[in-house]
Amino acid sequence: MSSSLPVIVAVDGSDDSLHALDRAVDAARRRGAPLRVVHVRQYAPWAQPDVLTAGPSDLKDDPVLDQVRARFEGRAGLPVVEYRALEGAPGAVLPELGSAAQLLVLGSRGRGGFTGLLLGSSSMAAARDAECPVLVVPRQGRGGDTSHAVQAEGEHDATTVEPNPRVVVGIDVDNPDRAPLAFAFLEAELRGCRLQAIAAYSWPPQTWAAPGEFTDLMIDQSAVEDETRTLAEGFLAPHRSRHPDVRSDAHAMPGDAAGLLVAASKDAELVVVGRHRRRLLSPARMIGSVTQAVLLHAAAPVAVVPPTASATNA
Repeated sequence: MSSSLPVIVAVDGSDDSLHALDRAVDAARRRGAPLRVVHVRQYAPWAQPDVLTAGPSDLKDDPVLDQVRARFEGRAGLPVVEYRALEGAPGAVLPELGSAAQLLVLGSRGRGGFTGLLLGSSSMAAARDAECPVLVVPRQGRGGDTSHAVQAEGEHDATTVEPNPRVVVGIDVDNPDRAPLAFAFLEAELRGCRLQAIAAYSWPPQTWAAPGEFTDLMIDQSAVEDETRTLAEGFLAPHRSRHPDVRSDAHAMPGDAAGLLVAASKDAELVVVGRHRRRLLSPARMIGSVTQAVLLHAAAPVAVVPPTASATNA
């Protein structure tokens, strides 16, 4: 794959951002794309944060970019690398970079914020607002905590599938979008690994009986699982024809989608999720609850893919 658009990675000198830098090098190399290393220099506290950027500034005195140059010194096989220093509020500037990138790569947290945060505000803003896919690289050693998620009784273990290498993608069979699947298949092809598609369904199903009361429906679970898998296979079919060398498996599983994806992330190369689509009554960009939970808890890097243009008003 080759594109004139660069892979852009944001660095601030933190360990998280330098870990993301290494991932961005690999991503640019696989795509045959140039790598743009960006350091967004924060405004002074009294400056107005709604101004996005002051444009490129003098690179001669930027210790963060100098650190990256030193890190690259003597390294073989690097893509074409360019450096940019920008000024502004990172949470506002970073999403804007997506309009000129094929992929935006960020660490889960930078130097700012509170130590206990699992995901920094700038990374969350970019995942929510950038026009291109955003790859958020978690802190090394994060184990994939599923304790936040509600698991269904008897839920299948998403980690019992074949081990690495694999790309994991979630499919919402009730509201599918082709963009995350297209991205996941491309990543699996570029990485030379297989694709694991997870389609969650609620179990046991319940229906409203009276205020505050729910009744379990008498439905055969195997029938629900088979129907979910059949729908998932149908959504995979056109992508399989475009990527015949990618082995892909559809897994229909009962339980919470976020919990299943986080569990599957423990030994995965990448987890791919879609960003929440805009709705008529909710036109603002937003991150759905499943995507947010995966960003917060997945052990593997997470790619958040914006919806296709035809789906943004769906």
